[in-house]
Amino acid sequence: MTPEILEETCAIFALRLGKPLAAAPTMEALVEHFRRRIEAHPVARLICVFDHYAHTAALAEGEIAPEIIAAKNIVFCFGTAIPRPEALALRPRSIGIAETRDGFVVSFLEAPMPLANSAMESWALELTQA
Repeated sequence: MTPEILEETCAIFALRLGKPLAAAPTMEALVEHFRRRIEAHPVARLICVFDHYAHTAALAEGEIAPEIIAAKNIVFCFGTAIPRPEALALRPRSIGIAETRDGFVVSFLEAPMPLANSAMESWALELTQA
């Protein structure tokens, strides 16, 4: 194995939503919002919804920050090309949703593809329009 740097950053986009202000005020509604956007997109393909909270809670040594009461990842692919074998390390994409008592944190890793970043950001920002 040889370590390689394909992207210089691990920047994320994060959106914090208060429950009363969110256009989709439940975890299920947020997941469904992203599922619909992914399924309607001409390039994106839904892979699964992963219950990260349940997974981590089931581990003997699993740790969850006390303010988190639910956590899910919507896993999907935006790949329009496979320019080199190592590009697969950057895929698939994931949008994380952490629920706290007061609201939600929606986050995703910055993608090397502007199309993906633009779509994921617009999907997230739709949640601020009640």
